Amino acid sequence: MKWRNFPQNVKVRLITSFFNRLTSSAIMPFMALFFAQNLNKVWAGIFLVITVIISFIFNLIGGYISDRFNRKKILLITSSLSALMFLLMTISLIPETKIIGLFAIAYIAFTITSSMEYPTMDALIIDSTTPENRKFIYAADYWLVNLSMAIGTAAGGLLYVNHQLLLFVILTVTLICISIAFMLWLNETDRVLLKQKHQNVLVDVLNNYKIALQDGPFVKVVVGSMLIIGAELTLNNYIGVRLVESFDSIFLGSFEISGVRMLSLLNVENMLIVVILTFIVTKITDRFSTKKMLIFGFILYGIGYTIITSGNVWYVLIFFNFIATMGELIYSPIVNAEQANMMPKDQRGSYAAFANLGYTGGDLIARFSIIMGVFLMPSQMSIYMGIIILAGSILLYTGLFKRKLVTVKSIAEA
Repeated sequence: MKWRNFPQNVKVRLITSFFNRLTSSAIMPFMALFFAQNLNKVWAGIFLVITVIISFIFNLIGGYISDRFNRKKILLITSSLSALMFLLMTISLIPETKIIGLFAIAYIAFTITSSMEYPTMDALIIDSTTPENRKFIYAADYWLVNLSMAIGTAAGGLLYVNHQLLLFVILTVTLICISIAFMLWLNETDRVLLKQKHQNVLVDVLNNYKIALQDGPFVKVVVGSMLIIGAELTLNNYIGVRLVESFDSIFLGSFEISGVRMLSLLNVENMLIVVILTFIVTKITDRFSTKKMLIFGFILYGIGYTIITSGNVWYVLIFFNFIATMGELIYSPIVNAEQANMMPKDQRGSYAAFANLGYTGGDLIARFSIIMGVFLMPSQMSIYMGIIILAGSILLYTGLFKRKLVTVKSIAEA
């Protein structure tokens, strides 16, 4: 499938999401540093924990609203407010004595608007695709996600220290352009709007997610994703800490590759593999059974991260990081497409918001791995990682395909 054949809404969604993620990845890694420098570490830690909780709550609210109302209007409102909040953050940086209070309030408001926007963006791509073209489009989305994060992180690293105000000006203009793109090129799709079933809106929201929680196969997929994502995120958590503490530096001439640089090298390798090989791998896997490719992807992913968790030799780390990334390239588009196929037409926003819990939970698992690493040896951590990936793979496989088997049986019995 070529770019010119993509539905217009998909093109708008992919391009705007690319710049949205670029914006986020350009500043998010530096927010802890920003607040720690301008206030103190304790306040910064508390503040950022609060923003995670706020993001979680408004992500769920955003999913409900996405199903109830016109998605184009929601995206216009949230993207415009996000741009406004970035403008306020930029203004707060102009004086020599920074207005940290204004920056903090605007940052919280940006967290709210962007969290409410994500489920609508996810639902939009499902509305505008079919089961036949979803896998390829999700592969393109996966490719763009990694490219945007790489560019955004690089831009943030280059500009944050000495050109902080310029960075925020560029990102503010970017968000304004995203709002304009939604207004000019986004089309509202024909769909069934979710009806309010309870007079109390809060009760209606909770009941909406109660339905998702009662969807056993989908819950399996979310929990399985949580475990699989948790394994991936350990690279910049437990594995990163271990490499800094125990990796024996190697030298290329006078250039030292320490644990920190080894971690960076693994991240760069991951990004390059994704950018270069995503579409090639997707084209190859299309020739084979979806179920077999999903299992094969999980096997490669599991082997890779199990070895990386305790590996301490540079060529072992690079080789098995390649294996793990190839596994991710194989399974990720399949999981995303099959998960999208499970979502009811009138609850796609809510289901997308619920599915995002996979990333939040995965992040918590990855952070918890640092604590586990205090009590377990690296070889034991590899076993722990292998168990997590195996459990996640089983949950994802049974969750994605159990519903299909039940549906086929029901049709046959009818």
